[in-house]
Amino acid sequence: MRDRRIVLIVAAVVLIAAVAFFVRKRTAEKKAGAAREQQAAAGRAVPVVAGTVQKKDVPIYLDGLGSVTAFYTVTVHAQVDGRLDQVTFREGQVVHRGDLLARIDPRPFQNQLHQAEGAKARDQAQLEGARVNLERYKQLAQQKLIAQQQADDQAALVGQLVGAVQLDQAQIDSARLNLDYALIRSPIEGVTGVRVVDPGNIVHASDQSGLVILTQLDPIAVLFSLPQDDLPRVMTELSRGPLPVEAWSRDGAQKLATGRLTLVDNQINAATATLRLKAVFQNPQRLLWPNQFVKARLLLTTRKDVLTVAATVPQRGPEGTFAYVIQPDQTVQQRPIEIESTEGEVAVVARGLNEGEQVVVDGQSQLRPGSKVQARPAGGQQAKPQREGATPAADDGPKADTPKRGR
Repeated sequence: MRDRRIVLIVAAVVLIAAVAFFVRKRTAEKKAGAAREQQAAAGRAVPVVAGTVQKKDVPIYLDGLGSVTAFYTVTVHAQVDGRLDQVTFREGQVVHRGDLLARIDPRPFQNQLHQAEGAKARDQAQLEGARVNLERYKQLAQQKLIAQQQADDQAALVGQLVGAVQLDQAQIDSARLNLDYALIRSPIEGVTGVRVVDPGNIVHASDQSGLVILTQLDPIAVLFSLPQDDLPRVMTELSRGPLPVEAWSRDGAQKLATGRLTLVDNQINAATATLRLKAVFQNPQRLLWPNQFVKARLLLTTRKDVLTVAATVPQRGPEGTFAYVIQPDQTVQQRPIEIESTEGEVAVVARGLNEGEQVVVDGQSQLRPGSKVQARPAGGQQAKPQREGATPAADDGPKADTPKRGR
């Protein structure tokens, strides 16, 4: 029994030793394979896209989503009651201020004008006769041939007739005004919408729907919103002069118009913590249309002659932001950098890079410090290697893609 126990113990020890030997052998093989892979990777050039650190002007934009609104919107109403005889506009027609849009039957208003003119002529004739009699009564009263009361009564009659003539003139003016209102004219320059009332209908000044809606499209306005945190920057730059605003299509592919900021709303929307702004645009080609959604880009300022790289150059690591800088021997150096701001596809470099240096724009995931690279610019041609000891120039090497504004 004791011998059997000794045999089991010896077998277990041998088994443990064999397992330990096998594990150590596999670990050594993995380390050797990793070392060989590192050596192979170090000797293989990694294809990357390169760009050049450049000095240039960088516009600083604030982007917001907005909607187009007509500069003026007018619902054309009848100002007098009557039958609509004629509509002289076409739906969607461009009309100018004062153009005839519709005509109401003018005959009732012509009759009122004639009646008022007749009443004035009658009262004017009575006034003239009363004035002549008043002069006679005054002379007779001075000669004590009639009572003074009679002369005073005649003077009062003259005053009453003067008032009657003035009332008649007011009736004439009112009739002429109604006759003018029977011709419905455009109050603004704009575009007509859908006709609401057809000829032959009786229209009233109290109708709610009106005849047609006019919208002024040139100039036109855009209302857009920005976060309330941008308010100090906007007001600071606005105090220095007017700020340009660009209107882009909703997908950012096409610039539609360029205008200027005209209004910063007098209150912040507490529900969304946003600030509403208004910009006005010239719109001769009718590219902006009421209720159209657009991207508004407010140009705050332009940074002059600053160091820039493509926005994909800065990388984040445990020790902060860095960039891979391509050395003259076509290896890369991991260099700490500081980015001041990113505007679209361009990053403004505060420190860490020099003008003319080549940096890796794309392909950083395969790189390690000291890796050999095969650099090519974004255009597809292989970048020219720098000569040993040569100072990099701004014109050598690839150029970063020019960002499309509004993207």
